[in-house]
Amino acid sequence: MTRTPLLRLDDLSVDYGAVRVLDRISLTVRPGEVVGVVGESGSGKTTLARAVLRAVDSAAGSRILVDDRDVTRLRGRGLRLWRRAGVVQYVFQDPLRSLDPGVRVAESIVEGLRIAKVSAQEATRRRAAALEAVGLDEELLTRVPAGLSGGQRQRAAIARALVVEPRLLLLDEPVSALDAASRDRVVKALIALRDARGDDLAMLVISHDIGSLAAMSDRLVVLDRGRIVEDGPTRRVISRPEHPYTRLLIDSVPLIHTPTANRPSPVPARS
Repeated sequence: MTRTPLLRLDDLSVDYGAVRVLDRISLTVRPGEVVGVVGESGSGKTTLARAVLRAVDSAAGSRILVDDRDVTRLRGRGLRLWRRAGVVQYVFQDPLRSLDPGVRVAESIVEGLRIAKVSAQEATRRRAAALEAVGLDEELLTRVPAGLSGGQRQRAAIARALVVEPRLLLLDEPVSALDAASRDRVVKALIALRDARGDDLAMLVISHDIGSLAAMSDRLVVLDRGRIVEDGPTRRVISRPEHPYTRLLIDSVPLIHTPTANRPSPVPARS
């Protein structure tokens, strides 16, 4: 049976002044699916995520549906309530933008739950579950963000998003600012999260790093100058790219990985 999309974009366009940044984008993300969006800087990737959050306005004729609800129609109090419900959560490229530098990690992770007046006992339970999901030791909770490595900070930021039990996780360049070892840990944590949560959580992962996306995504969407030029199963897109821009991205990576049932397997880039 075909699953109803959790996220559906119909003819999504976004203008910054006279410049069209996204041009009639249509895509879906289904429950349990990890969709990677890849493209160079300036291709419109981050704008796409911000549009889903309603952090930027979309052009007339655009539709953004989350759980079949057209969120482009929300205004004022309705929009605030939808955001606070936590159905969609955003993870920044730089975790210091979401983790208060002067607050211990333990408090930062459950801040959203306190605002939602979740009991202390329930907040502690959810925090422990989120830490386990991202593979982060509880002994790090007493530190401030500066006391963590880059990879640990990013996993703490992901845990902070998870505690509110979102249906959709938006990750904007989650590994681009990390060294190779930290990048590998975060990618593995996201793969484990995908496998553990199943249909309870979908992810839209935005990156210019096609290698990392190949390791964790089910589908790959290629964005070029605000338009989707390719969209298909990750393994097919990597092994048989149909658009010249996709081939260019793949050829720039010496070794990339595509997901298998158990673990990533190496696939050499096309020459």
